[in-house]
Amino acid sequence: MAKKTTTPGDIKDPSLAPAGKLKVEWASREMPVLKLIGQRFEKEKPLAGWRIAACLHITSETGNLALVLQKGGADVVLCASNPLSTQDEVAAALAVDFGIPTFARKGEDKETYYKHILAALAHRPQLTMDDGADLVSTLHTEKRELLPEVKGGTEETTTGVIRLRSMAYDGKLNYPIVAVNDAQTKHFFDNRYGTGQSTIDGITRATNILWAGKNVVVSGYGWCGRGVATRARGLGAQVIVTEVDPIRALEAVMDGYQVMPLAQASAIGDIFVTVTGDISVLDEKHFKLMKDGAIVANSGHFNVEINIPALEKMARAKRQVRPFIEEYQLKDGRCLYLLAEGRLINLSAAEGHPASVMDMSFANQALSVEHLVAGKERLSPGVYPVPETIDKEVGRLKLASMGITIDKLTSQQKKYLQSWEMGT
Repeated sequence: MAKKTTTPGDIKDPSLAPAGKLKVEWASREMPVLKLIGQRFEKEKPLAGWRIAACLHITSETGNLALVLQKGGADVVLCASNPLSTQDEVAAALAVDFGIPTFARKGEDKETYYKHILAALAHRPQLTMDDGADLVSTLHTEKRELLPEVKGGTEETTTGVIRLRSMAYDGKLNYPIVAVNDAQTKHFFDNRYGTGQSTIDGITRATNILWAGKNVVVSGYGWCGRGVATRARGLGAQVIVTEVDPIRALEAVMDGYQVMPLAQASAIGDIFVTVTGDISVLDEKHFKLMKDGAIVANSGHFNVEINIPALEKMARAKRQVRPFIEEYQLKDGRCLYLLAEGRLINLSAAEGHPASVMDMSFANQALSVEHLVAGKERLSPGVYPVPETIDKEVGRLKLASMGITIDKLTSQQKKYLQSWEMGT
């Protein structure tokens, strides 16, 4: 039974706070860029007086972002962006040790999940930070009276950016949002190296499988798919890529992977990983073709990429065989194994991205919020890229933290690149 608590927000157990604080401190060692921004924020207080509601994965890395925003003077409230991604000890530390109202419990049901989002919106935010656009969507549908106070926001992930662009296209988005996901220092590194490593980590922790020799089917060859495919191949797996985009499919071929329709791959795959951001990627027709013992996991934002209701309908029996593994016994006797209820496997069964990767993503978040507050350019409602100056500054700071220096263009080279007169 969860303990009653008078700490800010709704957390599982305040007594977990000491372990969570250590976890936040450990992650900070791998987040030098965010630390530098935090030191500047503490002196300059660029966010003083601003209320921020952030719907993010409540992890040790997010904890460090929240502390940087707090150092900058912001009044921050957090809620979870996924029911299974919360690290309860970190949520406790944020609430108990740092006084940041946090509404998040690992394993919360859908009703509680949206109750927590509404609790964060009760903070009457002037800025939003989202990971998947559930906060923004709820604000625009259930709490529209709060919209006049909101000046801007940021979005962390591919799925959220897709949803927000759809809202903007339909004329439904009421304020400007910076697509942090699309920054080069985010999607190149977070999506490729972060998702690649943490997805393999989550599946390994949940199953304890040997990857070498397995047929691994990766659905989607965006930056996340590239990362998963690379890491699986590095462990000795035979990787098959399925795609709907001809350019990405061609790229996968050129990168040395087998490319085929998902229906064809379904019959030979041992492990399936969806990373598309779309719905029902793995469907009934695919489950019918899978071999006995096939493992199915998702590393896209929502659990809709796997048609779980169809799998439930096909099964004659279901049981949990290990934490985060549900066995579905089909009517013909085959067993399929669904990981983490189809939710983000890297955050459900593991700890998400390494801190050194999130360092860049969250540096973009912090600097993008500062950019919105500064208001140097008047932005109408819509989805905007991270300013190139911010993106490059994050890259520069990351290189500096690694002790790496690079060349600079000479004045002559700059002039040449800006001219058209000089030819052969």
